[in-house]
Amino acid sequence: QVQLVESGGGLVQPGGSLRLSCATSMSSDRLNAMGWYRQAPGTQREFVAVIASGGTKHYSDSVKGRFTISRDNAKNELYLQMNSLKPEDTAVYYCNVVRGAMSYWGQGTQVTVSS
Repeated sequence: QVQLVESGGGLVQPGGSLRLSCATSMSSDRLNAMGWYRQAPGTQREFVAVIASGGTKHYSDSVKGRFTISRDNAKNELYLQMNSLKPEDTAVYYCNVVRGAMSYWGQGTQVTVSS
């Protein structure tokens, strides 16, 4: 079992920035992939970004060029730097990690982009 705790969400104006963090209970170098997903009200959860164990990163087209995913293996933490935020980025953001055939989710952190 892997425990995940997200933090860093909040209210920000359009064009602003936020940095999300996800603390994991398992050493990140034992995980196959670590990523972020989001879910807005009335929609399905969608992929945002992922970083594989080898360091390869992938982003959804909607955030490419604005968001940056990274991890700190020494701290067992995953990050999502979000810049140039738009109202359509408003959602609950979830941390996800994969180890073998198992996928684990955090409880989510709310990000609201509004003036």
